[in-house]
Amino acid sequence: MYQLNKPYGLVFLLIAVVGIIATVFSNIKLISLIAWITLGLTIIFYIAALFRIHTSFSFIPFHSLAGYLSDKIRFKWGWYVLCIGSVLAIVGVLSNRKNNIKLDV
Repeated sequence: MYQLNKPYGLVFLLIAVVGIIATVFSNIKLISLIAWITLGLTIIFYIAALFRIHTSFSFIPFHSLAGYLSDKIRFKWGWYVLCIGSVLAIVGVLSNRKNNIKLDV
């Protein structure tokens, strides 16, 4: 994603850092907002990556060859981690369990 477009990759990393900070300070509303933003950004970046793959070989005049080459491009495991992480963040926000951990500081 970072190589797709560096400013968008930096925005995604910034959102992740804000989410971690919100988790440390137990700000539930901000955590919920960040979880939904993360899921939305993941979906948008995935669609952008698919669009980029299908237009990568548009310079080839033979459409069947361009389609064949586009089909040979595969995603790496990182996309699965991003999607699962976003879904887990939303599931964690939507669960109504109270935090029973008490820190003696």
